Amino acid sequence: MKGHLEEWSIFEKVWISLFTVITVYLYFAFQDTLLGLISSIAGMLCVVLVAKGKVSNYLFGIVQTVTYGYIAFGYGLYGEAMLNWLFYFPTQFIGIWMWMNHFKKKEDSEQGENVYVKRLTRKGWILVAGSFVIGALVYAELLTVLSAQQVRIDSMAVVLSVIAQILMVQRYAEQWVIWILVNILTITLWIITLVQTGGNDWNMVIMWTAFLVNSIYGYVNWVKLSNVQKAEG
Repeated sequence: MKGHLEEWSIFEKVWISLFTVITVYLYFAFQDTLLGLISSIAGMLCVVLVAKGKVSNYLFGIVQTVTYGYIAFGYGLYGEAMLNWLFYFPTQFIGIWMWMNHFKKKEDSEQGENVYVKRLTRKGWILVAGSFVIGALVYAELLTVLSAQQVRIDSMAVVLSVIAQILMVQRYAEQWVIWILVNILTITLWIITLVQTGGNDWNMVIMWTAFLVNSIYGYVNWVKLSNVQKAEG
């Protein structure tokens, strides 16, 4: 971790420090759960490392997916719970293998852990759009059968999350565009859920807000990495 911190920009250090302070404050001020605190901090470390193209993001991702899935299940957000336990958790291990296998073989990748970045084509965007529409409709029906909460928002967020995660494992910079949409939807989802249930896990809102800021930064950083790697040949 020390090696990572030495490479971090001022923005990254301010970002992680600010949202960590807010998260810890909410933990005490709103008597949030310890699991919520752990999930939030692990999640923030995970996404900032993804934005930097570091394979170690997956280690924090393992912790975050397990804890977040449990919290979401407790609020009846079954789509979020299944997404994290059945999809995100196993893909952390797939991601570790694919990223490590790739940067070890690429001479033109930047030194360290930085992964080689790919870009999505127009055909790829068409496939993404079609998959989202079909997937969201089908998953909404499943969540309705399960009597889940906030079916429409949850189904859209989950399907977009699956698409974004696949693009992430495949190292596409455009994953961040999808993550931005996911974060906006999930922030809305948690605000509605917490207000309606009277829950106190407001760290989830802060965590997803941090994710949103990081997604914007991640897109900029990955496009920059892609341009540098293209210039290096």
